[in-house]
Amino acid sequence: MTTLRAKNKNHIFTITAELDPPKSASSEITEKQVAEIADYVDAVNIADCPMAKLRMSPIALSSIIQQKYCVESIFHLTCRDRNTIGLQAELLGAYALGVHNILTLTGDPPSIGDHPDATGVFDVDSTGLIEIARRLNEGHDLKGNPLGAATNFYIGTTANPGADDLDKEILRLEGKKKAGAQFIQTQPVYEISQAEKFLSYAKDLDLPILFGIVPLKSFKMANYLNDKVPGISIPQRILKEMETGNRETGLKLASELVQGLKDIGTDGVHLMPVNDVDAVPVIVKNLK
Repeated sequence: MTTLRAKNKNHIFTITAELDPPKSASSEITEKQVAEIADYVDAVNIADCPMAKLRMSPIALSSIIQQKYCVESIFHLTCRDRNTIGLQAELLGAYALGVHNILTLTGDPPSIGDHPDATGVFDVDSTGLIEIARRLNEGHDLKGNPLGAATNFYIGTTANPGADDLDKEILRLEGKKKAGAQFIQTQPVYEISQAEKFLSYAKDLDLPILFGIVPLKSFKMANYLNDKVPGISIPQRILKEMETGNRETGLKLASELVQGLKDIGTDGVHLMPVNDVDAVPVIVKNLK
């Protein structure tokens, strides 16, 4: 059992943080980032070519991180770049390397990335990928053929507390739980009330939920997220504070939100420090 799974099972407030792999054959940059945050988080998420832009393999990088630092990783796996044979091969390889926490994603289309002519495979979506991981945990492949040794992945999925139709969002999550999902990491929230509303809808899911936190660095960033990113709604009071504020203002707001989420008894938070990994220790140190 992974430490992440054990903490979730025992309802211990959990903190994860997300990093993008480098576009490089060297892991040095990300290793330095991990070294900064390893003592402050329970696991580090490693993205899978986010925004369909070429990056180092999240499985390879996760393995390096776990070997060199005392922190677990959660590798992202998308359905974009591999058919069902390839997805299963990646999962078996990851497990053999000791990388046992996974976040399943459908993936961004290649057309928005730096290789727009690349083929998007999408044999399955994220729900189908969850089912694949569950079947490997049960000791057989997608077609029912037995494995030499079963896996024991801790299978994660995503959710959007800011969805316009939360009933539809919960229905989607129910399908993912049935497929085999075991924990949830959400898109960013900026109000305790938004998290509480989502929890009221999700109460029957009985899955650990780590709420996404994106610390704001500027008013420009806040406006962009609010206006341009679907599913993110930043309250006017926060926009007003950021209008005359700065990075420190954003860190204060993020710290207060994390403390509030802990105080109401949530399972934890998922920090997404966009190009600002130094924010992670600041936020965690402020936690009581």
